[in-house]
Amino acid sequence: MKVYEVITDIILRKLEVGVIPWQKPWNSQDSMPKNLVSRKEYRGINAFVLGCQQYGSPYWLTFKQCKDLTGSIRKGERGTPVVYWNWLEIEKDGETEKKVPFLRYYTVFNIGQCEDIPENKIPPAPEITTHQIDRISQCEAIIENWRDKPEVRHVQQQAFYRPSTDLINMPEMATFKNSEEYYSTLFHEATHATGHEKRLNRQGITEIAPFGTPCYSKEELVAEMGAAFLCGFTGIDYATIDNSASYIQGWLSKLRNDKKLVILAAAQAQRAANVI
Repeated sequence: MKVYEVITDIILRKLEVGVIPWQKPWNSQDSMPKNLVSRKEYRGINAFVLGCQQYGSPYWLTFKQCKDLTGSIRKGERGTPVVYWNWLEIEKDGETEKKVPFLRYYTVFNIGQCEDIPENKIPPAPEITTHQIDRISQCEAIIENWRDKPEVRHVQQQAFYRPSTDLINMPEMATFKNSEEYYSTLFHEATHATGHEKRLNRQGITEIAPFGTPCYSKEELVAEMGAAFLCGFTGIDYATIDNSASYIQGWLSKLRNDKKLVILAAAQAQRAANVI
């Protein structure tokens, strides 16, 4: 595949799910993407491609740079391409006639995809704006009373569920715009967690589902619907409805091609909400 196609496909995949770039419902580190080792900022299209990825840290590095720092890339993580221009010399009669620019790329990983990098090699995170947000008792009770619930941590400034360790990570509550945003995001990740093999054993969680595949899309739809069910059950506004609307354009073609998708996803979302 040509470099142009590689980068264009990334952008198209982001646009298909409304990422221009992705607007997180919490305050993250407002910093340009930069290389961890050289501390140089990525420029041009690279700033866009790296900036719209869902990582809290602005720092990136190559596989070799990670290895040189005695770190490693977490199993299953996929890198992001960074492009650069090179020059191809065209010779005629043994002499350089002209130089033609051509595009190449290499792969980088966010430090959030790495492990075992010494702490003294990672710059302190920029200060994150916080404000007072009140906990909602009925939402807290949903998670607290969930039997066989996964561990919930607030370590990294990003929201995700990691099946391999059965772990939900959430940004700190005080970095969200409001309480509803926090709990609807937590309910989204909690719905993902119900897919673990020891719970509902859902294919979208137990098997690797690359971005853009039908399995990935269905799992995201299940998580959004599950969060909506739980928000409705607890009586709070479904705060990520605007974010959910941005998914619709990407889902439309999938729904047109698979008339059963929305019905089956809703059924699985209901089962997930019941488990929680």
